[in-house]
Amino acid sequence: MTSSLFASCCVYGLLSLGLGWPIAARLAVPATEKLLAGVALSLIGVFLSGWLVYTLALPVSILWILPALASAGLIGRRSALLEAWREAPLRDLLNTQLIVTAWSVGWLSLVVNYSGGNWVGDWFGHWQRTQFFLEQGAPDILFNGFDPLTSRPPFANIVIGAFITLTVTDFAHYQLALTFLGSLAFLPAAVLMQRPPWRAAHSSEGPTGQRTALLGVFFMLNPLWVQNTTFAWTKLPAAFFTLAAIHYFLAADHARVRSASVLAAAVLAAALLTHYSAGPYAAVFALAWIYGGRARYQEMAWWRETALAASVGVALLATWFGWSVNKYGGHGTFLTNTSVTDLAPDVSSQLATIALNVRDTLVPHFLRSAAAADIHQTSPWGWWRDWFFFLYQVNLIGAVGSVAWLVLLVILYRRARATVPWVRLGWLAVISGTILLGVAVHGARAPWGLAHICLQPLVLTGLGLLAAEWVILPGRWRRLLIIGALVDGIVGIALSFGIQSFLLDQWLTPGRSLPETMASYTQISQINLNAKRWFKLEFLGDRFSSHETLILATLGALLLLALYRASLPTRTPTAASPVAPATAPAPRNTIA
Repeated sequence: MTSSLFASCCVYGLLSLGLGWPIAARLAVPATEKLLAGVALSLIGVFLSGWLVYTLALPVSILWILPALASAGLIGRRSALLEAWREAPLRDLLNTQLIVTAWSVGWLSLVVNYSGGNWVGDWFGHWQRTQFFLEQGAPDILFNGFDPLTSRPPFANIVIGAFITLTVTDFAHYQLALTFLGSLAFLPAAVLMQRPPWRAAHSSEGPTGQRTALLGVFFMLNPLWVQNTTFAWTKLPAAFFTLAAIHYFLAADHARVRSASVLAAAVLAAALLTHYSAGPYAAVFALAWIYGGRARYQEMAWWRETALAASVGVALLATWFGWSVNKYGGHGTFLTNTSVTDLAPDVSSQLATIALNVRDTLVPHFLRSAAAADIHQTSPWGWWRDWFFFLYQVNLIGAVGSVAWLVLLVILYRRARATVPWVRLGWLAVISGTILLGVAVHGARAPWGLAHICLQPLVLTGLGLLAAEWVILPGRWRRLLIIGALVDGIVGIALSFGIQSFLLDQWLTPGRSLPETMASYTQISQINLNAKRWFKLEFLGDRFSSHETLILATLGALLLLALYRASLPTRTPTAASPVAPATAPAPRNTIA
């Protein structure tokens, strides 16, 4: 099984870089940004290939051309690949990405039952969708018995379907492929951290490698991150494209380069095709682009750039929406998502729902009343797991970290004071608008909060800001952040996976049967296990059920390695790196 996992991950890695590398290698940008562009374009290429196979009813064996094309792309541009590898920031980023991905796969290999809070059903629905596209399913299908095809976009399901078609098409490898894909969201977060406004002026020539390694530690000890890389749904793959869109949007605004705006539009469209949670970011970016470009309305170049970027984004979106409208009509395409179907019957009721959801997303549940029945169970460790689950997974404050949110607020306040008023107001509007829209697009009432739906990219960018500012944080703040992150890792990650693996029950209640154990947990946990049994699914964790000690030791070693790398003496970017100074105007043929 271990060799199968390694071989599968190698195939996923090849497909995630090789297809887009010939284009990315031509960009006059630092190697880390070439890597990001290569991965984003490669995943779009995999989607378009898989989508053609489905819509034209071609045999899935045609997808075997993808590894050949990816290999040819890397070999054909091998000189650019070797040149990129010589840059220390790229090696630091790749090494950290490997550690973060291995960390996520390690936790996944412990999961034998999905549980936590009120998360139920989605993991199986996405598995059904992936099978549907591979098997040319009937168009009137209802996933999980109630969800029509058009209620969710298909990007991640198509990509994962291609991944497992070229490796092994069972549920365990489906979990592995989705965890691999979700863990790639670290890549744009790390690249984004190195550019203004995340990168502070004092660190423009600062410890690039250490900041990247430190961000890896923050991700590894963040419960929101670990839970979403191991839960089989598509929010983190959407966050990958959303974070990449933020990077390219800022690059286009700073450097005024057509390629940056086109890439921003392409990856933003890919984010929307992965999960509709990217919608608020698309709306904010569009408004910011139009408002920010008002001084250039008289320039035909700006209109051409805008038209080209919009055309690329619309063309990519049309692959799904055009097909869907043609097959299901406008109502079937746009009015089947829960953002619409769960709306209140009148405007005033919906506004009240939005206001309450905003409050519950920002205010932790222990400071207000919440639906205590959702965590009712006889297992004491199960109760505490769900108590912390609802703090870390759905509340915006807790999602950043038990201590990290406070340090982040202080950093934002200090930066705001040092920023000119119009820039400060602009960023305040962007952040608050994203939070408001990210909550408002959820139609139903959510008493626990909604940070996990649309606000994950916001949380991850916050972690990037913490890593970027680390070099100037007072020593006591650093110690607080470390202690808080370790606490988060224990009660938000170790406790949760101790239950999802049943290890805590084996240690604390030896001899108790599985039915007795399940009866002590919430009904949600029991529904997830019953679905697994009913459809005879074997989790990745089932295949490693006798190797928990080795897995835990490996996870401990990975954490120690990550901490060691974050504490290494720092180094500056290599002389060959084409990074422009933070205060200098970017060349016209580069992306800043």
